[in-house]
Amino acid sequence: MDIRQLEYFVQAARMKSFTRAAESLYITQPTISKMIRNMEVELEADLFYREGKSVRLTDAGEILFTKAQNIVESFASLSSELDNLRNLEQGHIRIGLPPMVGASFFPSVIGQFHKRYPQVTIRLHEDGAKKVEEDVETGLLDIGMVVLPVDTAKLHCFTFVEEKLNLILPMGHRLAKAELVPLSELAEEEFVLFREDFTLHDRIITECVKAGFQPKVIYESSQWDLISKMVAAGMGIALLPETICRDMDRSRLVVIPLTDPVIPWQIAMAWRRDRYLSFAAREWISFAKGLLRTVPK
Repeated sequence: MDIRQLEYFVQAARMKSFTRAAESLYITQPTISKMIRNMEVELEADLFYREGKSVRLTDAGEILFTKAQNIVESFASLSSELDNLRNLEQGHIRIGLPPMVGASFFPSVIGQFHKRYPQVTIRLHEDGAKKVEEDVETGLLDIGMVVLPVDTAKLHCFTFVEEKLNLILPMGHRLAKAELVPLSELAEEEFVLFREDFTLHDRIITECVKAGFQPKVIYESSQWDLISKMVAAGMGIALLPETICRDMDRSRLVVIPLTDPVIPWQIAMAWRRDRYLSFAAREWISFAKGLLRTVPK
């Protein structure tokens, strides 16, 4: 058994699919299936239950997964440290960006970083903040932009955005001329929300429940511009961060501050406390800190 077999096995266990694991590793599905089958023969134990297109670990697989993760991570750390010694200006960074954060804050940062370090490659993964946080914790990403709060026992982070959510209404709405709107006033409204893998999805529902009602969600999306267009078309209301509201078409929408409560939207760059960071990743963090507005904690 070699390190490559363990890497393939760990990825398949994390993604619960040979096909998705193969895609993420840029190999074919038969290749990863064959290698894992060879491991099972060598160990004389089945490692996965095959269930259609998905897989799950057997008892033997769980034992191997616990040990294999440590081996793979140690090997990756060793490789990264040796790479740094060979060439400090080369490297690869995996960064997670929620769509709202990426479009609003990072094109300039990425462009300037690439200009200074043209040999460093950056792979951007666009997902909701919950998925980004999860992937940083599991090691699929080196760095991620997350919505606070996060588990600071596991993650280092620095905050660079601190805003609040605004209420977005269509023109002519009964509340369109209000200066402030308490959350409880929205109990009978229909909501357009971000999908469940976005932190704002759970945050908004939680605050509505605290205000005494379960929001009526009629549509969920991963795109803030689609959400705003649906509101403009009179399909419902939305709660969106101030940064997003500044880019909206105010001729079709009304933006009003929300109160009682004010719902915060804090964005931070996060990375694992107990994981070795390559020179490229550490330089990205330092570089981004110098360009982004850092909010004191």
